[in-house]
Amino acid sequence: MTSKTIIRHKGMVDYHQCWQQMQDFNRQRNENTCDEIWLLEHPPVFTQGLNGKPEHILDLHNIPLVKTDRGGQVTYHGPGQLIAYILFDVKRNKQGVRQLVSGMEQAVIQYLQHHQIQAQAKKEAPGVYVEGAKIAALGLRVKQGGSYHGLSFNVDMDLTPFSYINPCGYQGLQVSSLQQLGLGYNVAQVKDELLDCLCEQFKIAPQNIEHVYESET
Repeated sequence: MTSKTIIRHKGMVDYHQCWQQMQDFNRQRNENTCDEIWLLEHPPVFTQGLNGKPEHILDLHNIPLVKTDRGGQVTYHGPGQLIAYILFDVKRNKQGVRQLVSGMEQAVIQYLQHHQIQAQAKKEAPGVYVEGAKIAALGLRVKQGGSYHGLSFNVDMDLTPFSYINPCGYQGLQVSSLQQLGLGYNVAQVKDELLDCLCEQFKIAPQNIEHVYESET
């Protein structure tokens, strides 16, 4: 990608509100619209993808469930989890879904390698895993030549709600976080370095980046 990319630092954003903003952005984009990456956190919420099966939801424990339009099954979002949504013009950039997924996975793997943690991706189950436990989940939607949704990376969050579901549709799947792996960072400390890894994977040059800081809600 050679055109300007806008990085939006959005703070804590309600999931449904953010999803609506992504849909609006994608619907209104044209050939001159810049690609964007949104960095944020969500209040506690379960989200169920287009292929989601209700049997993978064990007990909501009064946490809201949103049936959304990304791929994949059910997952959990909450404070302490870094979200990176990629809103790219995939038609203009000549990108495929597999390329987008691989770029996000490799960015997380690259981040973890910088901190001496070995991680892997699984072709049959998208995401990033450390010793079999999932530390990052992915879900995308490509519509009208544009992508939205993206990546969630467990930093210093409460992992308990993952036990209320079969994460990503896998019974008994273990989940992890940077905190659980002994890295005492918070989302603010992780955000810029992960962004650097994303930009490297998607070949976004530093001089082509514009940062926009939005008020937290």
